[in-house]
Amino acid sequence: MTNLKTLICFICLIVTSQSSLFGQITTSIKGTIIDSSTEEPISFVYLHLEELNRTSVSTIDGEFELKSIPTGTYTLTVHRIGYRTQSRTIEITDEPVSITIQLTVSILSTSAIEVIGETEELSGSGLEHASKKIFGSDLRRNLGITLSETLSNLPGFDQRTMGASPGRPIIRGLGDERVVILQDGISSGDISSQSSDHAVTIDPVSASELEIARGPAALAYGANAIGGVINVVKNQIQTTLPTKLTGTYSINGQTVNSGASSALNLSAPIGDIALQLDINGKYGLNTSTPDGNIRNSNYLNTNDAIGLSYVQSWGYVGLASSIYFSNYGIPPDPKGHPNGVDIELRKYQLDGRSEILVNKEFLKVLEFDVSVKDYNHKEIEIRQNGDRGSIGSEFSQITSNFDFRAKHNKFGVINSGIFGISAEYVDYEVIGANTPPSTSFSLGGYIIEETDFGPFHVEGGIRFDVVQRTTSSSDLFFPNGVVVGSVDSTFYKNRSFGALSGSISGIYDAGLGFTLGATVLRSFRAPSLEELYSEGPHLASYSYEVGNPDLKPERAWAKEVFINHSTNSTSATLTLYHNSFQNYLFARNTGQASLIRPDLQDFQFIGTKATLYGVETATELKLSQFLVLDANASYTFAYQKTDSQLNGADVQPLPQIPPFKLNTSLKYVNNAFEVGMRVKYAAEQNRTGEFETPTGSYTLTDTFFQYRLNSKKLLHTLVLNINNIFNEEYRNHLSRIKELNLEPGRNISLLYRVYF
Repeated sequence: MTNLKTLICFICLIVTSQSSLFGQITTSIKGTIIDSSTEEPISFVYLHLEELNRTSVSTIDGEFELKSIPTGTYTLTVHRIGYRTQSRTIEITDEPVSITIQLTVSILSTSAIEVIGETEELSGSGLEHASKKIFGSDLRRNLGITLSETLSNLPGFDQRTMGASPGRPIIRGLGDERVVILQDGISSGDISSQSSDHAVTIDPVSASELEIARGPAALAYGANAIGGVINVVKNQIQTTLPTKLTGTYSINGQTVNSGASSALNLSAPIGDIALQLDINGKYGLNTSTPDGNIRNSNYLNTNDAIGLSYVQSWGYVGLASSIYFSNYGIPPDPKGHPNGVDIELRKYQLDGRSEILVNKEFLKVLEFDVSVKDYNHKEIEIRQNGDRGSIGSEFSQITSNFDFRAKHNKFGVINSGIFGISAEYVDYEVIGANTPPSTSFSLGGYIIEETDFGPFHVEGGIRFDVVQRTTSSSDLFFPNGVVVGSVDSTFYKNRSFGALSGSISGIYDAGLGFTLGATVLRSFRAPSLEELYSEGPHLASYSYEVGNPDLKPERAWAKEVFINHSTNSTSATLTLYHNSFQNYLFARNTGQASLIRPDLQDFQFIGTKATLYGVETATELKLSQFLVLDANASYTFAYQKTDSQLNGADVQPLPQIPPFKLNTSLKYVNNAFEVGMRVKYAAEQNRTGEFETPTGSYTLTDTFFQYRLNSKKLLHTLVLNINNIFNEEYRNHLSRIKELNLEPGRNISLLYRVYF
């Protein structure tokens, strides 16, 4: 905690002396947002200023105001449910700006338009150049219990599950530490990447938007995000001063587990202080399937936060404190815990953030982030009589992060860019296994630049990281494993790693609505503490996990090419990708019973050459004034090199790779009313890894209904979903409990949200 206080004091010292250091010129932006047809004001419009961390929402009269905007060129994104998303390039001088923004009604969720000139505005804790954004009606329609469920209908996205609560996103067959999950640009500080029974400690229910970034933009958040970066935008530290009290209240219920949730989000000005308050909670009983309930799949969660930020003409400085409490069950498995395991999870988090508007000849903005997360996770075995027994395993982790970013103005042929450093220190301990306490320190520096050559846009970035993994033990490492040859090392050891990574992306505007693009990325990932030092039973994941202190870092090349086509009535994209790993790290099921715990299988962390490649496609077509057809499909093919021949070949499939999937939907949209049906098809997956069970194909049918109502000062939205209408029996190939339990049956959910 001392380190955090020192960092916050350092930021405050910079902030209090800012006037003498910078003395820059800022201005304000005022405006009104109206309907292009009726010229009526539009309330609750979400505004996003890309280059500065700013967000705002229009009032009931359609008015908005942003203060303390330095001179320069900005990209404004304006979004409102039922209207075409608008993106503008805006030149801001030292004079106050007053504008009127006209929005056009649209029934296409991917509909967007670029406008050159005459506007401005606001972002939040957003990622630059996000490849995909989800907000508004799309976010509410797909809102699930977990972040992974909310994203699962996107092309290329799947979810690794182990019951209702522990779920983590999989992108193009890649998961765990290859997918970086952030909240407001800050790492989650949990251990969900380690094992399938560990939940992600970020709740999407109160998110303003979800962002997914790949390529050069992802390098600002690590060298390992070959799968992508997922940022949940909540703006817990406000970057602009609200003009009045605003917020949302949501309540949700569903039948599949008699579940319910509620969330309150408030933003308010207190003098020069911006207050942000988030309170939410959810619970669910055992999940029902066509074959009965999944035992011990209940959950009870709350995720609450309060943030304060001091906003001035030079920028802002703020603090946010949050808690995450979750009790959830892991279903029984006779191979590990025949009566199930209860998880008690808690996380305390303290974040500090500051932005200083420099606006000198070269520098534009300086940003600082500090964060401390105290995470604890207990796995409690359930006795045969249903009583809770002793703690089988306990995981404790304290994560401290520091990030500095500087954004610069145009110079030479470079339009804009960002450079920065990031540092992370992790103190990790496991109780209930022979895994020794360990620590990790990582430091990275990066530069990301972008420019344009006529219709050709180029982004590029490089990053250098050094990583130190340290263990408190120097004794013999897992002697029984050494005897059977399942590890390479005989002693614990400290490890150091360092490497350069980079990415370049090019997008060409071919005209007539066509854009072509390509991205190449070189990734680097040091072995995690779990991969190096794990030694012991992990009952909640039915495994005896064995690390390897001699593992080499994971290196890979990621390549992607895509073509997009967009008009007023259509939107289509096709993407081909290829990822080749020189050393793909994963926990391999050895197929052997542990010598120490014969009821568990040994899972050995290894590195191997691997290749993943595939295709994604998505289309949205306006059939008539009120009808929209959309479809997306994805398929990933993955294999690994092996030391021994398998059926006469030296390759075999990688485990936990999703099958081919196709989603299609037809919706009717008429002003504030929307109704539709979605059909989801998944092919059988018989390309399985060692000791992995294949799964059959299935087809699911869903229906959805949305309605919104504008009153004088409120916006009401109502969403009704009926999933798996025909109560289809099916199994998710990425579920760790698929051999024992079907996936959820028919589910009726109702979400009400009011904006004020």
